[in-house]
Amino acid sequence: MEGGAGAGTGIRAGTLRRATAAASAVIATVAAVAIAACGPPAKAREKRVGTAQPASGKVQYGLGSWYGGRHHGGPTASGERYNRHAMTAAHRTLQMNTRVRVTNQRNGRSVIVRINDRGPYVKGRIIDVSEAAAAQLWMKEAGIVPVKVERLP
Repeated sequence: MEGGAGAGTGIRAGTLRRATAAASAVIATVAAVAIAACGPPAKAREKRVGTAQPASGKVQYGLGSWYGGRHHGGPTASGERYNRHAMTAAHRTLQMNTRVRVTNQRNGRSVIVRINDRGPYVKGRIIDVSEAAAAQLWMKEAGIVPVKVERLP
C-alpha cells in the first residue's frame, strides 16, 4: 500500500470506503433532520373551547350524569366557581353560557341549565348537570340516566 487510501495507517481500502459510506449516511440523516427542524412548526393541536355545536344540530340523545359535592367551590372551564345549587351543566362542545333543556328520558322531567364547564370526561356521556339540576330531574339516586339535550335560542 504505497500512497493509496489509508496509506501508513494500517486501514484497508475496503474498510475505509465502508466507513466513509456510513459517515455519509449519518451526515445526510442529520442534515435532513436539521432542515426539517428549520421549517414552519407543526400546527399545534387546537383546543376547541366553546365554538363547536353538537354534531346532530340542536338535539342530542345520550347518557347524562351529575356532579356535586367535592367539586363545589372549585373552578370551572368558564372561570367561575362551581355551585352545586345553581342550574348549570358541563358539555364538551357547546359554547359557554349556552342554555339547554335537559330531559330525563326515563320520567319525562326536564330542566333548563346554562353551560359553564367542560365535560363529561367519561366515554358515552354527553352532559354533566349540577346537583340541583339532577335533583329536579330525579336522577341523583341513579347517577346516570338517558337524556335528551336541546340547545335553546
